Amino acid sequence: MNLFRRPRKTDQGLRRTREVWWGKVRGLLQRPAGGAELWDDLEELLISADVGVSTTTKLIERLRERVRSEKAAAIEALLKEEIVAILQSDDGAEAVAPGEGLRVILVIGVNGVGKTTSIAKLAHSLKSQGKRVMLAASDTFRAAAIEQLQYWGNRVGVEVIAHQPGGDPGAVVFDALEAAKKRADFLIVDTAGRLHTKFNLMEELKKMRRVVARFDTTPEVLLVLDATTGQNGLSQARSFAEAVAVSGIFLAKLDSTAKGGIVLAICDELNIPINFLGTGQELDDLAPFDAREFVEALFSPKG
Repeated sequence: MNLFRRPRKTDQGLRRTREVWWGKVRGLLQRPAGGAELWDDLEELLISADVGVSTTTKLIERLRERVRSEKAAAIEALLKEEIVAILQSDDGAEAVAPGEGLRVILVIGVNGVGKTTSIAKLAHSLKSQGKRVMLAASDTFRAAAIEQLQYWGNRVGVEVIAHQPGGDPGAVVFDALEAAKKRADFLIVDTAGRLHTKFNLMEELKKMRRVVARFDTTPEVLLVLDATTGQNGLSQARSFAEAVAVSGIFLAKLDSTAKGGIVLAICDELNIPINFLGTGQELDDLAPFDAREFVEALFSPKG
């Protein structure tokens, strides 16, 4: 069962990537197979689209081998198959699928990635399916973060549990859990926009997980990354994954980048599923990640 609506937002989010980089890839693949120049040019384009050196090398090696062994001329079709193979095991639309009891989602990420608006989109999608949703303002280090979450909570129409700025984030989580176990299906916890180099803040996140565990619940940890940061976002994800078990990724601001190839690098190098794509500025601009839908949108001939 898919908890989320399936609006065709992926195509919208990939428009700039398709126009700037992937149109060039499609044009390149119209050439006859076999020439070394083709493979060099393809490598350059993929790396420029933030697919990453490691993933690009793997893709081209597989592609060249298949062209040789299958004597195939339709390189584009083969490339689509290989990209789907990288993405499909990480198809994450069911990341917050229905389950028994209260579901807790800890949302993490550095400042400026669009974390709070991503929480609002997720809450809006869940509420639109008739789910009872609550938010916890556990980013207590900045008063503005609490105010921002309360603003979005009012817009979406969901309750926000908050303490005073500077309070204990773990205490906010505890109070939110006490409230949510009686009147919510989902509790989404906003956490401090912690830099992945700050050990003490990572330890605070681990403490929150322990608080949730006291309620006999295993939280999902959703990492929000800004698609426009490219390979730096990949480095952030790697550091977070080393510090805490990351369940999945919400890739925000996909519509604002021409380098959507970062999706491939994340799935291939980190083995963390991408669950959601942020595809615009509105509350409805959220797309559950679907590998085949993503690839079809990427290779679409339209602008």
